[in-house]
Amino acid sequence: MTLPTDSDRVDGLVHALHPRYYTDAELYERERNSLMATTWQFAGHVSALRNPGDYFSFEIAGESLFCVLNKDHEVRTFYNVCQHRAHQLVSGAGSARLIVCPYHSWTYELDGSLRSGLNLQSVRGFDPGSICLAKVKTEVFCGFIFVNLDPDADPMDKWFPGVREALGEFVPHIDALKPIHWIEVEERCNWKVAIENYSECYHCRINHPTFASGVVKPETYDIQPQGYCLRHTTECQNLDRMTYDIDLDSNPHAGDYSSWFLWPMFSFQVYPGNVLNTYHWRPLAVDRVRVFRGWYTVGGEPSDIIDGLAKQDRETTVKEDIVLVESVQRGLNSRGYQGGLLVIDPAGGVHSEHSIMALHQWMRESIDGS
Repeated sequence: MTLPTDSDRVDGLVHALHPRYYTDAELYERERNSLMATTWQFAGHVSALRNPGDYFSFEIAGESLFCVLNKDHEVRTFYNVCQHRAHQLVSGAGSARLIVCPYHSWTYELDGSLRSGLNLQSVRGFDPGSICLAKVKTEVFCGFIFVNLDPDADPMDKWFPGVREALGEFVPHIDALKPIHWIEVEERCNWKVAIENYSECYHCRINHPTFASGVVKPETYDIQPQGYCLRHTTECQNLDRMTYDIDLDSNPHAGDYSSWFLWPMFSFQVYPGNVLNTYHWRPLAVDRVRVFRGWYTVGGEPSDIIDGLAKQDRETTVKEDIVLVESVQRGLNSRGYQGGLLVIDPAGGVHSEHSIMALHQWMRESIDGS
């Protein structure tokens, strides 16, 4: 399958991706086997693994995986498949001293090594040390667990330079945070439509009045690529217009909003007042994506402010975005659209789509190798 690219244009302008990038089921399968299997993907938060043997399962790029805390308090990730006859080992979340396959009771240590199996001693020449669960590359990044199915993947600090340090400045207590709200919605659109919508604020003033008047000043909004990260920055609204109270003296960045979108499907957001929240996306099909919104406090303590912000966000920005992205997906299926002009302002700013241009380049690199 050959897809049109910007290089096919002759007018010298920058155009959006061809609609088939968002509607073609064959291309979506290519993404699952390449892009999603070779990039850093969010698995969960470390607070879900408090004691050795705690585990949770999840799916990335069509693969069932599970994270577990080993006896050395290290997070490990394995393919969720027994090395005997391929039965899945765990489901959901729980805690176990050993990983025991439900099919034939082959038993694994928390480091993935084989401990025992029924009647294995009768197999001449067999070395139990030769069998281990298939490992997945794993990093804990500011308390968040990420995995990459590519065993040769570069570390996250190389993909996203400076992000770990910047997050520590904006949220000094980030390692002590625990989630108190997970908001989950399904959007009937291609995952890239949802990512693009998140990655520009060109539409904010028109479509997100609460966010644009009660949280940030849209006229100060800017987005710049940093490695495979899109860094969003803006000022907060005047204090008398904010929808919640903040103490500007509590931290040098207490009056700032910043977001770090980590290609391809995760974002750290820091609201004014050093409030951390996150987005992550899980594609379900070529035209469906599940979006998760996380809100956090130190130690998972209750907070009226966070409760209010989560409710406000769910009833405004989240709900408003569903309408937008689903309309875009319908438009991408129209014969009347072939990929529109991107507004690229050399000066950047809220009314420039240079962040979308960067996303499209990363998408082409991942899918077409160009």
